[in-house]
Amino acid sequence: MASVITETLIYEILSVVEEIPKGKVASYGQIAKLIGRDKNARLVGKVLSMSEYYGDYPCHRVVNHAGRPAPHFKEQQELLIGEGVLFKENHHVDMKKCKWRCL
Repeated sequence: MASVITETLIYEILSVVEEIPKGKVASYGQIAKLIGRDKNARLVGKVLSMSEYYGDYPCHRVVNHAGRPAPHFKEQQELLIGEGVLFKENHHVDMKKCKWRCL
């Protein structure tokens, strides 16, 4: 069954993103799990790519499961560093130290 992006789904995702504290990051999969859609990490990414239409959310605090920033979001690493997020030499977030422990 295909996932459909609804206003309710957008609200659920952005509500979780809004809760990520400064200095922490969450993964797309982590957000999907928090809204009860464990297998929809890509759907979370799709919604976040359109977030500017819904207001100002800290979407820069969302990375992939390995800590890799979004490839087309050039300012993301700079924004995260400004909030105290630590990066490893491979330019990935140090998930052991900076992952949001909300589960």
